[in-house]
Amino acid sequence: MSEEEQIILELDEQIPAMAGAVFAAARARTLASGQSVLESDNGAIYEVFPDGTRKWVMAIAPPIVVKKGTIIMLR
Repeated sequence: MSEEEQIILELDEQIPAMAGAVFAAARARTLASGQSVLESDNGAIYEVFPDGTRKWVMAIAPPIVVKKGTIIMLR
């Protein structure tokens, strides 16, 4: 494996952590601005308000565990 390919693989491994940090910051900024956010939890979507209260919005299919490398076809 070339040095360039190794660098790309290392950067690729950092994406989930970086995405999580960016998402958490955006969520915090949105709540700090007085707006609500939607989040999924245990098979449901909730609207979360800046004061921490949650309002049930709708039921959704429960999350599925996917092994790394699995290909899923979306309709």
